[in-house]
Amino acid sequence: MTEFGFIDSIRRLFADLDGNGFEAIGDDCTVVPVSAGESMVLTCDLLAEQVHFLRDRTTPYELGGKSLAVNLSDVAAMGAAPVATLLALSLPRDATDAWAEEFMRGYHDMSLRHGVALVGGDTTASASGIVISVTAIGRAPSGHIKRRSAARAGDRIFVGDVLGASGAGLQDILAGRNDTEAARIHRNPEPQIAEGIWLGARTEVHAMMDLSDGLASDLRHILAASGVGAELDIECIPAYADPQEAVCAGEDYKLLLTADPCRAERLQADFRARFGKPLHPVGRITEERKLRWLLGGKPQPLDWHGFTHY
Repeated sequence: MTEFGFIDSIRRLFADLDGNGFEAIGDDCTVVPVSAGESMVLTCDLLAEQVHFLRDRTTPYELGGKSLAVNLSDVAAMGAAPVATLLALSLPRDATDAWAEEFMRGYHDMSLRHGVALVGGDTTASASGIVISVTAIGRAPSGHIKRRSAARAGDRIFVGDVLGASGAGLQDILAGRNDTEAARIHRNPEPQIAEGIWLGARTEVHAMMDLSDGLASDLRHILAASGVGAELDIECIPAYADPQEAVCAGEDYKLLLTADPCRAERLQADFRARFGKPLHPVGRITEERKLRWLLGGKPQPLDWHGFTHY
């Protein structure tokens, strides 16, 4: 069973239960209306030692900040502003006391930076490695919420920043090069929170999500949810180094979105004026339900995919 096959089986198993106002599984966050014109979004992510991080290659302060940052990225990808989190920690005996205090200091400083309260959680002992679970909560005007299912044929596809630095950093870390720029980026992701909130307010933006498993995999979630296909121009992908690594490596936590082609140039200009950097066009949405890779305008026989847990 693949990771997303498992998720699909869970979705089917629970389809007979009333969602009590919450949207079903399928986006970066679930959504529930909380008042006239406003909605709350909620998401939960796990980080497990030896899967998402190596304890001897990252400081507890960095890990505390990253644990929160990757969850805030999901909230921003819905076009919402993060407001609160819950934190659950399972810690082995050698990660209590000084390690735990430094982890919480990193989590606190990231919370303070984005004005996000820690409002609850849980702690327990672990017989082996560290496990971190964060639940992030956000709010937004209901009309600003962006979903994976809203892409339309003809839309331009954009990414919010350069891709592949985190993947290159992981390779540096595994090779013992812990002090490179890419290694630092991998340990200290910068999710596009302000950008996500701003893009949520733009009506020309249709579908949006964040890039956690790599463009090659994450775009497929938008395509499946929207019932469309896409063409990606390899030469347009803003790669940190290698284009394949940029679309396959994952953990960039940058935004992926589709937008009305008639208003795409204005969106790009306004984004640059607001954030001082470009919104990168990388392809377009098509009616044919396939993902095609183009080089020099010609289809390439590539079967690129991003990270998968199973």
